[in-house]
Amino acid sequence: MRSAEEVLAKEFDDRRTRLTGLAYRLTGSIADSEDVVRETRMRLTGLDGAERAGIDDLGAWLNRTAGALAVERARTASVRRKHYVGPWLPEPIVLEHGSPEPPGAFGVVAGAADVRMAAFRLIQQLSPEHRTALVLHDVFGIGFDEIAAMLECSVDAARRNATRARHTVQRADPPERVPAQQQHEVIRALLAALSDEDQWAVARALHPRATVYGDSDGKARSALRPVSGRERVARFLLGLMRKYAPSALTSTRPVLVNGDPGLLLPGSPEGTPSERAAARRVVGFAVRDGRAAEIHDIVNPDKLRRVPL
Repeated sequence: MRSAEEVLAKEFDDRRTRLTGLAYRLTGSIADSEDVVRETRMRLTGLDGAERAGIDDLGAWLNRTAGALAVERARTASVRRKHYVGPWLPEPIVLEHGSPEPPGAFGVVAGAADVRMAAFRLIQQLSPEHRTALVLHDVFGIGFDEIAAMLECSVDAARRNATRARHTVQRADPPERVPAQQQHEVIRALLAALSDEDQWAVARALHPRATVYGDSDGKARSALRPVSGRERVARFLLGLMRKYAPSALTSTRPVLVNGDPGLLLPGSPEGTPSERAAARRVVGFAVRDGRAAEIHDIVNPDKLRRVPL
């Protein structure tokens, strides 16, 4: 017969993916999400027998605990982002393309449509209060009374936060997720045009309102402001490719970036491991009307620590 602690651990593990998704959506950080899940488990195991017996609904208790911890971290991160150099993108969930390994909690989370980078970056631009209300209500079905308790506001205020956040995301109209094969075709066409250094072919592979979002925090080379318009984006991409060795495009590795096909550029093979890591970049794509509409150029080495060399 299993002990009470073993039963509790099993019940927690059954909910780990859900808690990971909740924390990642609220913080936009893999490291913060892991800390939130770890702290939630510690708080659960730290309860005495009477306190555990007083929990009527373990899932709801875990949601409240993880949600409150994630909100606290989201608010702290919101202050730090004011000093971030250039655009800020969520820490990407990067998985090997076609890996036979089980996806794990983050791999499962990345498959959700709302976590695709085009939509997720918009959600992360919301205030922590608006983001929390939207995510917890619309994605996790948590009532506004519980959300209000987490945010320390009235139920009406929590409801207004969700409504305003929902309208903001809908107005922005982020590209929908397209079938992986279609996205691969768009990426291949773009890479072929870049390899030929054909600016017009590059432009044809881009949506008229294409935009590049570079995330570097000033620690690596990327655009410090969004680059918009197919001609400007074409020039930017060609200029970027010229900074790499001629073999750079052939050494790219297909990966999944928040569930969508993308690329890993390993950087120069020369230099120390830290120098090679600093030269890497993960590139995500969003497709609209059969062309690349958003390019997410993530080069901040702090966000690529979990990506294998």
